[in-house]
Amino acid sequence: MKLDRQLCCGVATLFLVGNVMVAHAGQVAIFNRFGSFQVEAQSLQEKGWDRVVRQQYDFSCGSASVATLLTFHYQRETSEAEVFESMIRAGDAEQIQRHGFSMLDMKRYLDAQGLNSDGFRISLDDFIRIGVPAITMVNTAGYKHFVVVKGVDANNILIGDPAAGTQVVPKDHFESLWDGTVLGVREEIEIARKNFNNEQDWAVRPDSPLSVGVNRSSLGASLLTLPARNEMGR
Repeated sequence: MKLDRQLCCGVATLFLVGNVMVAHAGQVAIFNRFGSFQVEAQSLQEKGWDRVVRQQYDFSCGSASVATLLTFHYQRETSEAEVFESMIRAGDAEQIQRHGFSMLDMKRYLDAQGLNSDGFRISLDDFIRIGVPAITMVNTAGYKHFVVVKGVDANNILIGDPAAGTQVVPKDHFESLWDGTVLGVREEIEIARKNFNNEQDWAVRPDSPLSVGVNRSSLGASLLTLPARNEMGR
């Protein structure tokens, strides 16, 4: 696909309005008739930022997406500031501040890091079959926004959104927002595949933390020592 200047409108909020993760971290006290115990909990909001670089400016979803791709999928630790400053210097600063970075800006940056990249128009099925992370654009009510596709399962697309963290999006909904283009890296394919569908990214849908907070063996031993119904006046 020939790369034109597909621009990211930085004021786009994530396409999952109403599904923003809100919770609080810390110790949670669980009470029952036998007493209480503490469970260490991390908020869903915090968990969603474990493996996504947050954009610092309204128009910087492109630089944050590149930093996310490099840091968490190609094992090249990269800050958004580093990408942002480099792409601003190499591009049209006035245009970027008005409309955001383009796929062409991001391609040039990745190429300069020795990661040959290209834009492709591709079906979702073919993209899933290839199985590597990539940057793509979604369009929400006219706002264009770059995100990283981090994984897929039978029914969902796993998105690293620099405005909202890691999100699990139903396939049908994703396709309604997606224009079918991706920016993909041609190099280091094995590293990319290893870091696609990473279980740490899918941890935004964790199991209950009770199994972590409770020592099952000691709980069982405690229950065995409880008085029976006919003991101690019960």
